[in-house]
Amino acid sequence: MATGKAQKKDKLRHAEYYDFQEIQDKLYADSSKGKVFKHLVEIIALPENIRLAYRNIKKNHGSMTPGTDGKTITELATLSDEQLISSVQHKLDWYVPQSVRRVEIPKGNDPTKKRPLGIPTIMDRLIQQCVLQVMEPICEAKFHDHSYGFRPNRNQQHAIAQVHKDMQRSNLHYVVDIDIKGFFDNVNHGKLLKQLWTMGIHDKKLLCILSAMLKAEVAGIGFPEVGTPQGGIISPLLSNVVLNELDWWLASQWEEIPTEFPYKETVNPNGSVSKSHKFSALRRTKLKEVTCVRYADDFKIFTNSYQNAVKLFHATKSWLHERLALEISPEKSKVINLKEQYSEFLGFKLKVIPRGKRSDGRTKYVVESHIREKSIAKIKPNLKRLIYDIEFPSQGKRTEYQAICRYNVYVMGIHDYYQLATKVCDDLTPFALSVHKSLRARLKERVKTAKQVRKRKLPCEVPKVIRERYGKSKQLRYVAGHAVVPVGYIRHKSQSP
Repeated sequence: MATGKAQKKDKLRHAEYYDFQEIQDKLYADSSKGKVFKHLVEIIALPENIRLAYRNIKKNHGSMTPGTDGKTITELATLSDEQLISSVQHKLDWYVPQSVRRVEIPKGNDPTKKRPLGIPTIMDRLIQQCVLQVMEPICEAKFHDHSYGFRPNRNQQHAIAQVHKDMQRSNLHYVVDIDIKGFFDNVNHGKLLKQLWTMGIHDKKLLCILSAMLKAEVAGIGFPEVGTPQGGIISPLLSNVVLNELDWWLASQWEEIPTEFPYKETVNPNGSVSKSHKFSALRRTKLKEVTCVRYADDFKIFTNSYQNAVKLFHATKSWLHERLALEISPEKSKVINLKEQYSEFLGFKLKVIPRGKRSDGRTKYVVESHIREKSIAKIKPNLKRLIYDIEFPSQGKRTEYQAICRYNVYVMGIHDYYQLATKVCDDLTPFALSVHKSLRARLKERVKTAKQVRKRKLPCEVPKVIRERYGKSKQLRYVAGHAVVPVGYIRHKSQSP
């Protein structure tokens, strides 16, 4: 997750450097006030927007993946600044995308299941980035707070933290799990364009460009009539546009309802209006309480009774079918009592357990969350492969030091993400033992403990970030004088939504 934060900081820094941040801020402010936008293509074609788009995709690993024309960012780098800007502006005059390269990647741990990706050519990706940088602030002003996926300054940890809050502080112990069947493959193009129009994007030329992107030919398959290709830069934003209507519909079921009970509005430290007092007033109305947490097409609906949950399940199923022409997967969609069963979300599994009494005498419930089994099953082979790279660095493309760094980054990434699980120590401790055994078995005498390093006065190098986070751990090991991050040295850390 640290990488994600760094990328967001880079994007902000790049926008300021290319004098485009002020334009984006104005687009956001105007959209917040309900302004209609009719001349967006002119902004998209601005030289500073094109330069910013090129800078943003230049260091992206995907920029080295060729499309159907076989070109990568290397070919764009040969163009002068004027040539690049002229090429993009010329394509925007009458935009016709090149065909999309289709690849299939493994889905989960099952090698028989594949996830299709559509990879546009590098020039089409650059144009998508140009469009994204103008559309995103407009759409952001209209998105609901329940949505956390593929949005600036939001991530999976914020979504999990909100789930914890709904379960523990709001006492919503019934959840509706709904899995949309083939969401990205079944998005209705006409409906999506109408939703963009409703958001205030009335530039018909831009809507035609977006329509062309959606209907771009998939090499070897043909022209799609529905769906947004996974792999396109603009696809995550468009998916949020589609489901934003669902967010607001669910909000209208409870939290957006006006109430006659008086309440005081307060402002959070970040400047947003706190809704806690309004929610307290709404609870006095005895209406069915409902809230939602969504990350892309993965979402959960929370409520306070089984009867309400069943009603919401059927209502949401009908709404998705009638409004968005989307169907749910009956095998994966269900109502769960969180006092009895776990519910899975973004690599975690969560439930509530009794813990003492509340001030009103009722049982107090707290969240118990684990790393889900499927996630652990993915981590194990990855660590095994990374240890093998340390054992035989000469067989790979990296030095021993680079292999150790890669291992450390992966383990620290696991810790950064899964530290939100309340039982993360229980989940990783037995796992850590097998990793230590594997290190000893494969690297043998090359692995040293901190005690051995001190006793033999061996030279060692411990980066500051590892020293600060893991320096007190007795599980810390050294290979060729380089610190190896311990998998089991982690504790639960809560985070605000």
